[in-house]
This record gives sequence, structure tokens and C-alpha cells, in this order.
Amino acid sequence: MAPESQSEAIKNAKVLMVGVGGIGCELLKNLALTGFQDIHIIDMDTIEVSNLNRQFLFRQSHVGKSKAKVARDAILKFRPHINITPYHANIKDPQFSTDFFKQFSVVLNALDNLNARRHVNRLCLAAEVPLVESGTTGFLGQVTIHVKGKTECYECHGKPTPKTYPVCTITSTPSKFVHCIIWAKDLLFPKLFGVRDMANDLDVHSDDGSSTSKPRDIFEQSPNDNPEQYGRKIYDHVFGHNTEDALANEDTWKNRNRPRPIYITDVLPDKLTQENVYLNDCKNQDSTLSAMFSLGLSDPQEVWCLAENSRIFLEALRLFIEKREKDIGNLNFDKDDQLALEFVTAAANIRASSFGIPLHSLFEAKGIAGNIVHAVATTNAIIAGLITIEAIKLIEGDLQKSRVTYCLEHPSREMLLMPVKPFEPNESCYVCSKTPLLLEVNTYTTTLRDVVEKIVKSKLGMNLPLVMQSSTLIFEDGDDLEENVAAIYALNLDKVLVEFPTPITTGTQLTVEDFQQEFSCDINIRHREEFDEDKEPEGMVLSGWTNSTEKGQITSNGKSQLTDSSEESEFDSDDGSDVEIAPGVPEYEE
Repeated sequence: MAPESQSEAIKNAKVLMVGVGGIGCELLKNLALTGFQDIHIIDMDTIEVSNLNRQFLFRQSHVGKSKAKVARDAILKFRPHINITPYHANIKDPQFSTDFFKQFSVVLNALDNLNARRHVNRLCLAAEVPLVESGTTGFLGQVTIHVKGKTECYECHGKPTPKTYPVCTITSTPSKFVHCIIWAKDLLFPKLFGVRDMANDLDVHSDDGSSTSKPRDIFEQSPNDNPEQYGRKIYDHVFGHNTEDALANEDTWKNRNRPRPIYITDVLPDKLTQENVYLNDCKNQDSTLSAMFSLGLSDPQEVWCLAENSRIFLEALRLFIEKREKDIGNLNFDKDDQLALEFVTAAANIRASSFGIPLHSLFEAKGIAGNIVHAVATTNAIIAGLITIEAIKLIEGDLQKSRVTYCLEHPSREMLLMPVKPFEPNESCYVCSKTPLLLEVNTYTTTLRDVVEKIVKSKLGMNLPLVMQSSTLIFEDGDDLEENVAAIYALNLDKVLVEFPTPITTGTQLTVEDFQQEFSCDINIRHREEFDEDKEPEGMVLSGWTNSTEKGQITSNGKSQLTDSSEESEFDSDDGSDVEIAPGVPEYEE
């Protein structure tokens, strides 16, 4: 294509960019300087202080503001005549439908989680719009091309299975610090600050240490309890009484180190000083609440001793009760919530001390709790440049010149970048080829809710699914359902699979659909009695497309319950991206 016609193609293109983080800021700048005139950007996040070291379009004064809107304003200062349309919204919102996607020449992803990537992939397939995917993890990076019917789609190969731990390991026999972190953020934190009726595996005791059948007695604050008394009661319960209960089972400890029950009076015989409380109130009137500041601790890389962790635990709990009372009952752990991170770090360290596990600093705990692989700004810039190049090729309609490119930390043959031709569609892909999946499950103990939550929503990434058994609709999700219909589906969710009028068992085929994504797939059911608790902790195994190990993938980003990575099978990179290695490429050296 002649330079003039290429320039015209760029000017006439309409581009959708999803995500304005580390890669997104670099990419938006590139698009503007390359000559793109019509750019739409979607990002649901607001700017945080931790973004400023690499997301260069943002400044301290922008903290708390919309990333998409601030990024637009920053670009228009040096490219005032181009059209940038920002959306401070979730890409999964109904307004971003297939028809919305059809208006664009190309879609460029700079996202930070697997579910959103899947969603965009499916909408691009439905709208038949080319997609450029990208990601970075530290010094590693990638740019991949996805064109319906001509290349593999983003989901043509399964993502790596995350490292998971049996619930019994987390609740009873931790041996690693990550076990303690998962216990603190996924069990204790939700029990204290999450949904009020949440039930989990924390045992409950009355004040005298005896068991009680009421699920939240110890976690409900009495009117007679001041925050410190309440905190001490919780401390003794989770670190003292529960540990003694665990010790009662002698068989458990035959080949393990026995834990040590810890009670607050053993660590802090006197109460927190009024000076500490006063200092906290003064320092945090107009800033982020922090138990560290209250206690005169300022270095996040310092490893606190047991007494310091105990003080942080009590003070963080006090601050939640006194300063964030309205939030209690609806909180989810967020690694960027300073007070939540302090509480989880302290709780994990106290538990680690009990089980003879080395303690960790707040900085280290944040990395583990958030599954963070710290971003490298240079890698983001390289990947953003490659995205721009591939976007131009796709706009020109020259797929033959398009390349999937990998940025290597340890270059082979002195190559930093490894370009390869886009891969062909995977014939067994359940997304773009509609090949049925296989679900092995104990149909006598598994409910439809288990299938919907753990498989359809979590593993298949559907937002508003419906489930059909033959021609019968047995479940549908959505806010616009009539009350009586919603009630029927709610009852179905709690039914064991074999309890349906036509039992769901070996040979049954379920069809699941998401109209918003214009996506559907079939799941064949196979009954199975037993599962390996260590390797298959969910009690269900989904298979049917080429295993990710054939591609040697390395991925990043995500969240999890009782895992040290993501239920979406990705680590949470500080930048937010995922990295894969092409077929045939040797594994990276450690």
C-alpha cells in the first residue's frame, strides 16, 4: 500500500481500545501520534497512587478520577484535533453489545483480567471485527492477532490451571505463608467484614472456648464490647481456641510440626495505649486509614514481630469498626485498600507464627495476596508499539504481514522479539468451533448452582447465562426476570443434578448460552464418583479443548478463592496483562 493510501486508511479507521493502564497509556499516545483520528476508549477504573510510576498520562492531582477521561484530556493537549471518546464503564455493560463492536475497524485490548478478555474475544467474533490482544508480565510480553475464521481466537487454547490448595490445608494444616494469606483474605476477612450471612470454614466458639452451633456468635459485636475488647475476643478465638481444637486430632500431627495456640494476653498483656489511638486519629483525618501510622510503623518492607503484628491486627479492626462501620457487611478484600492489606498481613503473620512459618513484610504480603508480578514500563512501551504496528496491518487488510510477537526476557539467538505467523483456528475450540465440552462430576452430590457458578461463570466466563437441558430451560440469569420465574430458577439452582425431572447424569447434554456475548456451547455430562482432593479440589473436571501445555503458556492476572493464583488461571501483574509463549518455544530459564 502506498504511503498516501496507508495514511488515509489510518485517518479513516475507527478504533476501540479497551483498558487504559500501563500498556493502555502507551498505546493511546502511539495511536494519537501515528495519525488515528477516531479513538474510543473504555476503562472502568479510577486512578490510584500506585499507577503513577508507569501510567504516564496521569498525575497526583488525578488520583480518584476516571482513567478513560483523564487519558483523553491528556492526549488532547498535544493532539487537540482528533476525536477521542472515553467511557468510564465496564466492558461487560449491555451498552457495549455486538452492534456497538461492529462500528469499529479493529479492537485493541490492554486489559488486566481473563474474564474481560474472553468477553471481548466473543464480541469480536460475533461482530467479525479483528482483535489485537496484548500483555506484559515483568520483562515478558506478547501481542497476538485474532481474526474470525482465519486465525485462532483468544480462547482456542485453555489457560493454565491455577495452583490450588485443599480447603483442609488452608483451614487446618498450613505449611507455607501463602496458605496463611489465603486463610486471612478469603476466610477471616470476609467473615468479619463481608456479607453478614456468609458461612465458611472458621469454627465458632463462645467466650469460654466451648463450641457453639450459632454460625456467627463470636463474630457479632456485642453492645457491651468496645472495639479493643471485641478484637481481643476475635484474636483468642481464631489464633487460640481454633488452634487448640486442631491439636485435639493427634493423627493430624504425627508427621507434621504441631502449631502453638496464641492468646492475646501472651503477646500483649496490656491494652493499646491512648497515645496510639490519638496519633492515628490525628494523622488520618484527611488521608488513607492506616494502623501502621497509628503505631509509628512506616516501612512496608520491614518484617514485624509477633507483638507488632498483634497490635496491627487489633488497631486495624478498631479502625474498621469506628471509621468504616458503614462498609462492614459489604467489603471484599482489595490489595490496594491499605487498611485491609494491613489487617490481612497481620492476621497471616500471627497464624504463620503459630505454625512455625517465617513471617513476611507488608510489601511481600501484598505481592502474595494480590498475585502481583511487578510491571516494567519499558516492556509496556515495546508491546504498545507492536500493537500499533499490527493494528495498521489489519486496517490495511494485509493479514499475510501480520505477526504474533513475543518479547523474551532471555533472548535466544540474540533476539529480543520473536515474531511468528498467526496460528490457525483450533478445530476443538469450544468458542469459535462450537466443539462440545466434557464435564466430569458427581451427579449425586453436585447442585446446578455448583455447575453455574464454578463452571459456566468462572471457567467459561459467561456473565448472564441460561442453561437448557434438551429443549427445557432450567436456569436463566438476569435482572428482568418475572418474580415467579426467578423463584423457579432459584429452586432449580439448589437441586442436585439427578433430582431434576429428567435426571442430569452420564449422557446428558446441557446447552449454555449468553445472549449478551452471542455465545453458546454444549457440555456433555459424565458421572464420576471420586476426585483427587489435591489435584481436583472443586470436585469437577472440565475438558474438551487442547490443553494449554501444548502452547507452553505463561499467563498473568486474576483473583481467587483458596488459591495462590487465579480462578481465571492468571497471575495479577501490576500492569495487568497475560503472557503466552508460542508453540515450540523453549521454556524460560529461572
